[in-house]
Amino acid sequence: MSDAQAFAPLVQELDRWRADGRSATFWWRDDDACVDSPALSRLLSLAARYRVPVAIAAIPAAVESSLVSAIGACECALVVQHGYAHRNHAASGARSAELAEDRAADATLAELARGRRTLAAAFGDRFATILVPPWNRIADHLLPHLRDEGYAGLSRFGPRASPFAAPGVPEVNTHVDPIAWRRGRAFVGIATAVARIVAHLHGRREKSCDAGEPTGLLTHHLAFGDDAFAFVDALLDVIARHDAARWLDPRDAFVLRELTCARCA
Repeated sequence: MSDAQAFAPLVQELDRWRADGRSATFWWRDDDACVDSPALSRLLSLAARYRVPVAIAAIPAAVESSLVSAIGACECALVVQHGYAHRNHAASGARSAELAEDRAADATLAELARGRRTLAAAFGDRFATILVPPWNRIADHLLPHLRDEGYAGLSRFGPRASPFAAPGVPEVNTHVDPIAWRRGRAFVGIATAVARIVAHLHGRREKSCDAGEPTGLLTHHLAFGDDAFAFVDALLDVIARHDAARWLDPRDAFVLRELTCARCA
C-alpha cells in the first residue's frame, strides 16, 4: 500500500471538515527527553522542516546541558515538564505511576516543584508550566493543587472528560501513539496509526467526544525506528497540504502565549 492510499482515510475525513466549514486542529507532544541524541535531532528537524511546534516533555532530574542546546537551536520546540524523575511510585500490582495515589501528596508536590525550578532555570521562556505525568497518570488528590503549584495546564492521554482537570488548569491530551508498547515497541503501522487519527477526528466532528480538544500526536523519539519517523514525516506533509487542517502551538492549545516558528533552522 502506498502512502497516498494509507493516508486516504485521513484526507477524506479532513475533506468532511472542510465541507462543514471547519478546520481540524492538531498538536504534537514528544515524551521522555533528557539529552540530545540523533533521534531527537531527527525529530526536531522534522518539526523545523514543516514549521510545526512540538512540546518536548523533559524529565527534570535527568536533563543534561545538551538538551538545552538542542532546544535552543530550534524555535519550534517548547519544553514542558514530564514529572520529576520518571520513577514508579505506585503500589505493588498497580499500574506504573510516578504521581501515584499511594504516595504522600507533600512528597510528590515537593519533587514537582524542584523539577519545575530546574526546567525554568535551564530553558527560561522556552519552558511552559504544563505538567505531563509519566505514564500519563496522576492521582486525583493532586489535581486541586496544580494551580497553586504554578501549573498552567495538564496533558495526559485519551479524550479529556472536561476542558479543565481542576479549577484554573486546562487539560489538553494526546490521542494517537504510533508505538505498540506491548509488542516490543514496534511501530503500529501506517494504516493503524491513520485509523486512530481519523477515529478521534470523527468523534470530534460528530461530537461523541470533546469537539474543542485538538487531536494530539504523541511521539517518543527514543523508541522510534525509521518506519515511525517516516510515518510522522508523511503525516506532517499531509496536514501541511490540506486547507482544513492546522497544527496548534502548544501554548496556544492551552490558551497560553503563542510560540513562533518563523526562525526555525
